[in-house]
Amino acid sequence: MKRILLAEDEEVLRMLIVDTLEDEYVVDEAQDGEEALQLIQSSLYDLLIVDYMMPVMTGLEVIEKVRADEEKKHQKIMMLSAKSQANEQQEIIETGADYFMAKPFSPLALLDKVGEILDEN
Repeated sequence: MKRILLAEDEEVLRMLIVDTLEDEYVVDEAQDGEEALQLIQSSLYDLLIVDYMMPVMTGLEVIEKVRADEEKKHQKIMMLSAKSQANEQQEIIETGADYFMAKPFSPLALLDKVGEILDEN
């Protein structure tokens, strides 16, 4: 079964996403960017789903650190963010996110997007 790391500080949203994905994937959870990095260093994931605005370390900082790590730099990363202006999305992609999903989103749309990402060769 494919593994996903979800880094999201909003507990209710984190629970909703886990509930949506857990029938199809193994989902580990992080409440902030620092916890996410610790999990990324100790485990292998097929996809990272990272919130933009988190305490301790932002999603952009997490992405920058992952992309700077030779062993992890090819990791697939999707950014979740309420920042949906074109220039903000461009910054997210330029930082190294492979995919972007604007909040709010439908849980089923997220499940479909994750399925598309993980079915890529």
